[in-house]
Amino acid sequence: MPDLSNIHGKLSNGKKKFACLIDPDNYSPGGIEGIAKAAGEAGVDFVLYGGSLVLEDNHKQYISILKKYCRVPVILFPGNLLQINDEADGLLLLSLISGRNPEMLIGKHVIAAPFLKASHLEILPTGYMLIESGYPTTVSYMSNTLPIPAGKDDIAMCTAMAGEFLGLHLIYMDAGSGAENPVRLSMIKKVRQNISIPLIIGGGIRTPEQAREAAMAGADLIVAGNAIEKDPGLVVSMCNAVHSLNE
Repeated sequence: MPDLSNIHGKLSNGKKKFACLIDPDNYSPGGIEGIAKAAGEAGVDFVLYGGSLVLEDNHKQYISILKKYCRVPVILFPGNLLQINDEADGLLLLSLISGRNPEMLIGKHVIAAPFLKASHLEILPTGYMLIESGYPTTVSYMSNTLPIPAGKDDIAMCTAMAGEFLGLHLIYMDAGSGAENPVRLSMIKKVRQNISIPLIIGGGIRTPEQAREAAMAGADLIVAGNAIEKDPGLVVSMCNAVHSLNE
């Protein structure tokens, strides 16, 4: 049996990692099985599960399928309280530090706290930063916040530093689902040079080259979602591109 414990330790071991993001609204049960098999064969490090909306209550079924065919930690990437599910292994407790909406900074977390306390999930306190990507994304609309402008590397750096000083364990910079442009490499480098906690980058990564470049710039974990929904075969090439930096 694979070791699904100590997710934070796996994120912090200095190796470059790749995760596929599964938005259950975009998959049928057969599609979930297909992407789970592809991810398992590719050797992904993690599966992130969740979305901004999530219209169907199929979490237990879908997470069970993912864990059957892809024996790596399944980490919840929740858009709301309804997406908390004990079938998963961990949960990114997202504090939207790039915005000024108190509900996304602490309000929703207070409501979720007793449910998380009662679960077996490994809780990963995460500073979540939305980065402008070319046009408004679902997450910026749903969170009622403005993203950090794409060219403002210093603002991103200071925001990430503040998140670390506040005691958050991870920083996640996200251009958003279906982003036109990924987070700029200069911004990734600037943030990486000024924080000591793991850095996650997602949104707008469509090619193995983009995944590798983001990892080279300083990302510890690369996350891809929309691209692999359209072409599950990309899981292998993206994963290989990121893992090649560990050789």
